[in-house]
Amino acid sequence: MTHQAMNAPATEYLARPEGRIAYDVDGSGPLVVLIPGMGDLLAGYRFLRPALVAAGYRVATTDLRGHGDSDATFSTFGDLESAADIVALIEHLGGPAVLVGNSMGAGVAVCVAADRPELVNGLVLVGPFVRDGKVNALMRILMRAAMAPMWAAATWKSYSPRLYAGRTPVDFEHYLGTVIASLRRPGYAKAFSRTTRVSHAPSQERIPSVDARTLVVMGALDPDFPEPRAEAEWIASALNGEVVMIDDAGHYPQSQQPETVGAAIVSFLAPLSLHG
Repeated sequence: MTHQAMNAPATEYLARPEGRIAYDVDGSGPLVVLIPGMGDLLAGYRFLRPALVAAGYRVATTDLRGHGDSDATFSTFGDLESAADIVALIEHLGGPAVLVGNSMGAGVAVCVAADRPELVNGLVLVGPFVRDGKVNALMRILMRAAMAPMWAAATWKSYSPRLYAGRTPVDFEHYLGTVIASLRRPGYAKAFSRTTRVSHAPSQERIPSVDARTLVVMGALDPDFPEPRAEAEWIASALNGEVVMIDDAGHYPQSQQPETVGAAIVSFLAPLSLHG
C-alpha cells in the first residue's frame, strides 16, 4: 500500500475492464470525489480531506489508473479513460458528487461533467490542465525522452519539487519519497510515462458543454503556467466560474496552503444546497 502511512482510510478497489482503481472513503454526507493529477497520489489530498469531512461531506479520494494503489495493467491512459473510471466510481458510491480535480485531474473532472452532467453537482479545478500548453516540437521530444520508463522516476524526483514553488508542505520529503517509491514498482514507471504523453484536447473540446457551477483554484506561483492568473481567469470565464488565487503556492495549493484552500472549497460548496 503506498499511502497508508498518510493516515488515510482503508483502501478499497473498484474493478474496471483492465484492472482495479484504488480509492478510499471517509465521512458521511453529500459525496465529494478528489482526483489527483499525473504523477501524484491520492494522499496529495491528505490535508484537504479532513477539512471536507469535518464540514459534513462524504469524501472519496482515488488514485488515477497506473498510479499509486491503482493497477498498472491498463493499456490506455488519458482524460477520457480516467473520466470513465470516475463515472464508475460515482455510480458505485451513489452520486451525484462534487468533483475536485488537481492538474490532469481537473481535465478528467471536466470530461465527467460534460458527458455525465447528472452525476456532477459542482467542479473545483485546482492548478487545472483543461487544455494543452504550447510546447514546441523539440521540447516535446526532449520531454518524451526524459519521461521514458527507465528515467521516469529519476526525472520526476528531480522535477516535481519545482512544482511546489512557495510554501513547502511540512511532510514534503517523506511524501516525495512515497511518490517516487510508487513509481519504482514494476510497471508503474511505464504507466506514468504513457500518462505524460496524453493530450487534454478532449477536455477543452467539452468545456462548452459543462453547466456545473465551477471554482478555479490556482497557486499564484504555479510554474506549469506562464501566467497562472491569466490561465485561471480564462478557464473561469469559459466555464462561468469564479477564481481563487492562492498566494505562496505552486501547482499543489491543496497541500501547500491547505487551510486557505479548504476554507475556499467549503465556502464554495455551501450554496450548492447539497445537504438539502
